[in-house]
Amino acid sequence: MALNKRTPCVGICSTTYGDLVCRGCKRFAHEIVQWNSYDQAQKGQIWQRLEYLRDEVVAQQVQIVEPKAMVLMQNQAGHEAAQGSEQLYLLLRFMSVKSLGLAAAGLQAADADVSDALTLLQKIDAEIFERSIAHYERNFKVLA
Repeated sequence: MALNKRTPCVGICSTTYGDLVCRGCKRFAHEIVQWNSYDQAQKGQIWQRLEYLRDEVVAQQVQIVEPKAMVLMQNQAGHEAAQGSEQLYLLLRFMSVKSLGLAAAGLQAADADVSDALTLLQKIDAEIFERSIAHYERNFKVLA
């Protein structure tokens, strides 16, 4: 759990434009507004939800086809402290900055039309956002 981080904010807040779910960090508008008043347990629950969503989507969208190539790329990326889907997500971020294709790290997208890390990250981000909206609507939306 990422409790050592101050906030999930990534500096791209869309709640200021009226979104109920932030397109950047995927928190709900009320979580962003109340973040500083939350205790560590409340913050931890939000982090857990966000990490669970990320891990679930990454596991569905990314396939490891050449583990040795992936390990070599992970060594270049330097994310040894991360584990599992978080490590894979950080690797994709590293690869997108370097404009690398998925094959360079022995990876393959579940969508055969996707071959580069940036496009895959965009698909992952969009899926996490959609699932965050669905979660919000299921649990918080007040019907008129």
